[in-house]
Amino acid sequence: MDKVKYPIGHFQSQNNLSDEQLFNLINEIPKLIEGLKAMLNGIEDHKINIPYRMNGWTIKQIIHHLADNDMNAYLRFKRGLTEENPLASTYREDLWAELIDYKRIPIENSLALIEILHYRFYHLLNELDQDDFKRTIQTEVLGTITLETAVQRFIWHNKHHIAQIENQLRKEK
Repeated sequence: MDKVKYPIGHFQSQNNLSDEQLFNLINEIPKLIEGLKAMLNGIEDHKINIPYRMNGWTIKQIIHHLADNDMNAYLRFKRGLTEENPLASTYREDLWAELIDYKRIPIENSLALIEILHYRFYHLLNELDQDDFKRTIQTEVLGTITLETAVQRFIWHNKHHIAQIENQLRKEK
């Protein structure tokens, strides 16, 4: 079950990334939405409403969750750049996934939102220096983390859910 829920494993942070490692990490961001859109291109409507695991989210819920989570992550990151060690707000993702917008709004809306957020985040990150990535935010789950860790978690989170979708689509073939 853990391999189904966490197909790429649990998040593990690397500390003190070099300029080159940060550059490579940041350059992964545009590839996330490109791969996601390509994977979902032409997907049949009924397939997006099948849970990826028993008692798990549907592909549709995952896509809407990615948009919501990425919005939150982007705003937490900007607060980390402009405030001293702010408390990063949390949200009940399990309850958000049950709201009506997750059921009724087409995934194309959330894919467009993700694309715009990733574009903005990518360009923001490319203008930062090493010291900016050492700034911190406080989280309920992880405690105090650097923005360097926050970027790694942002990318891991996207890859984590993309892998869940990929696995589900493979099962459907």
